[in-house]
Amino acid sequence: MDGVTVTGVRAHARIVARADGRGGTALPVLDGEVPLAPRRTRSSGSEAKVVLVGAMSGPLGGDRLTVDVRVEEGARLHVGSAAATIALPGQAGGEARYDVRLDVADGAELHWLPEQLISAEGSDLYVTTRVEAGAGARLVLREEQVLGRVGERPGRLTSRLTVRAAGRTVLDQELACGLGAPGGWDGPAVLAGYRAVGQLVVVRPEFGERPVEARALGECAALVPLAGPAALVSAVAPDALRLRRLLDEALTRLV
Repeated sequence: MDGVTVTGVRAHARIVARADGRGGTALPVLDGEVPLAPRRTRSSGSEAKVVLVGAMSGPLGGDRLTVDVRVEEGARLHVGSAAATIALPGQAGGEARYDVRLDVADGAELHWLPEQLISAEGSDLYVTTRVEAGAGARLVLREEQVLGRVGERPGRLTSRLTVRAAGRTVLDQELACGLGAPGGWDGPAVLAGYRAVGQLVVVRPEFGERPVEARALGECAALVPLAGPAALVSAVAPDALRLRRLLDEALTRLV
């Protein structure tokens, strides 16, 4: 329509987990704006569980989505999502942003296990995940990205993951894939023709004294210690199902 400027959605979700003093975890803050809808589900022992429910399609071009999670000392939180997130082109056009900030206090535990992020044809998404973990924090973080739906070319997907543990940066990496990304992303040094890529970051205080041993996990995954109480698993696979299997198998070796 002439004279009408289309802008993307701006949305913010916040989750705060706090020890309830009775051996469980309370959620004094649990709110979000469309399309980010956090919902509490049935807890397990001392751990609170939250599912992020997508209230509409997205992120679309021009959207700016932010998720903030804080887990306070003594609390345990598990966050998942109800379905895969699909990055799509939108009326606003341009790049979409999805920023995740995770703060895990000393003596707290967070499992951040969302479903896959799918880069659909024509989309352009920049994702950032920033983690601040205290000296005695425990973290399991999984990222899975799929380039294109079945039978289509991928959009452009750029993701940056930064993890600080016990006051030091242990991981800071960025990966750009898909149409329009710098050359080489599909070559043997990066995805090698595969269309699913993922990583698993595990932070445990004992890794500071007894780092994991670097090793290959088959032909498509590797485990490496990080410079602190943390370990990283990186994997590629032909599809989302096989990627999940690789990361699940790796997780059983670490926890």
